[in-house]
Amino acid sequence: MERRSFVKSIAAGAVVAAASLIPGHYALAADTIKVGILHSLSGTMAISETVLKDVTLMAIDDINAKGGVLGKKLEPVVVDPASNWPLFAEKARQLLSQDKVAVVFGCWTSVSRKSVLPVFEELNGLLFYPVQYEGEELSKNVFYTGAAPNQQAIPAVEYLLSKEGGGAKRFVLLGTDYVYPRTTNKILRAFLHSKGIQDKDIDEKYTPFGHSDYQTIVADIKKFSAGGKTAVVSTINGDSNVPFYKELGNAGLKATDVPVVAFSVGEEELRGVDTKPLVGHLAAWNYFMSMKNPANTAWKKQWADYAKAKKLPNADKPLTNDPMEAAWIGIHMWKQAVEKAKTTDVDKVIAAMAGQTFTAPSGITSTMDTKNHHLHKSVFIGEVKSDGQFNVVWKTKGPVKAQPWSPFIPENVGKKDEPAKMSVKVSQK
Repeated sequence: MERRSFVKSIAAGAVVAAASLIPGHYALAADTIKVGILHSLSGTMAISETVLKDVTLMAIDDINAKGGVLGKKLEPVVVDPASNWPLFAEKARQLLSQDKVAVVFGCWTSVSRKSVLPVFEELNGLLFYPVQYEGEELSKNVFYTGAAPNQQAIPAVEYLLSKEGGGAKRFVLLGTDYVYPRTTNKILRAFLHSKGIQDKDIDEKYTPFGHSDYQTIVADIKKFSAGGKTAVVSTINGDSNVPFYKELGNAGLKATDVPVVAFSVGEEELRGVDTKPLVGHLAAWNYFMSMKNPANTAWKKQWADYAKAKKLPNADKPLTNDPMEAAWIGIHMWKQAVEKAKTTDVDKVIAAMAGQTFTAPSGITSTMDTKNHHLHKSVFIGEVKSDGQFNVVWKTKGPVKAQPWSPFIPENVGKKDEPAKMSVKVSQK
């Protein structure tokens, strides 16, 4: 009897082992649902991306504590593409092909997103991208929970042009040298032309990732500003923001002289900077930590408690920011879509994402557009305060529908956000 039982158990084990080799078996039979986290935890972008990994893990803990998804716990698979753009694609392929994740939450820079995009489309994976970007892209396999240009860049420059925003007549477009700043500035240059600003009053400058010496550039900005009321539009990304803002302070370039509005600087990026000389400089986002509403109060406390419990770096001064909120919205909307579809099947989840809503920490009910894979988002402009927080000085009347294809790029005339026509358009440097 003992030998017969032993043989039976061996046979049963062989059946299980064989079944595990059947494609899709894991998704059907596993006790957990694997989800990928694809953010730089080292290199120049770690200053911005590490916290997105952490807030996604907090969301997973939050979801698991409330019963998981479809009765299963979420199991995070964290990888570090190390601010190395080709490595993003390699890690994405690993998550989808080897780890068999149901979804991936990740990327910050557009060059990293464009690196992984062919992998997600080839393998029919699902990516949630949580950062503002330049638009000019639609993919069936991506949901964009950050802002498109008309939900951040265009309103910010409109504000700078207005009497309320200082009535700027000249603009310095300063960015890191890659696709997001260059495409955003292409859009902004065309927008400024439509407002009567000529090329002679636009100075466009780029620096490489990780650039640290901004002395000459800030001196050039001061010189350019002598020609009339000037504003700087900054699309600097990553840890280069720290030396840039330090140099602004060193040079005494105050917001009352030349205001800087940033699209990639939030509470986290200002953590290592003396913000007293930067009071009054601006950032445009869809969320600020300083917003006062019950949803944000609860979320900030949850993050503070999580950071302390996990002994995260800077847990003594926990900060929240816009991309963290966008990441939080994305994973919760994915959960809702999976439960609506009753499966993690990518195509069925994509269909179920249309029209999903979620009360965001900003206090706004975020809605996923029924067609274009972008959120409807309210826009806020905040002034830097001496404590590194932002005071909201302007906002839209309500959520703004994203325009992935900018009307200020002539080639986009006639393009529609129709799902059947979704394709990737590679922006040129």
